[in-house]
Amino acid sequence: MNTNFYEQVYEVARLIPKGRVTSFGAIAKSLGAAKSSRMVGTAMSVSHLAHPAVPAHRVVNHSGLLTGRFHFNPPELMEELLLKEDVKVADNKVVDFKTLFWNPMEE
Repeated sequence: MNTNFYEQVYEVARLIPKGRVTSFGAIAKSLGAAKSSRMVGTAMSVSHLAHPAVPAHRVVNHSGLLTGRFHFNPPELMEELLLKEDVKVADNKVVDFKTLFWNPMEE
């Protein structure tokens, strides 16, 4: 496990504003590792062990799908956390993904 890379991923994820989402690929690209979106996904799958907390529910795939939901217990928790931030989800996909997308490269 590449803990240094994971910590960098978590630092970026902690910057995602409430009510916004980003993608695994956008985080990877912001870290200069554009081809490492799967590794970002792996980091997010164990982010519940990180301190301070990581808002993993705000990280989705490139089209807004809640592909990380199975790493939440229960899987519906990811959607519930997004809904608490007024992020609407339909069929496990963020509604208005392009509007709600937060690009870490622009921060």
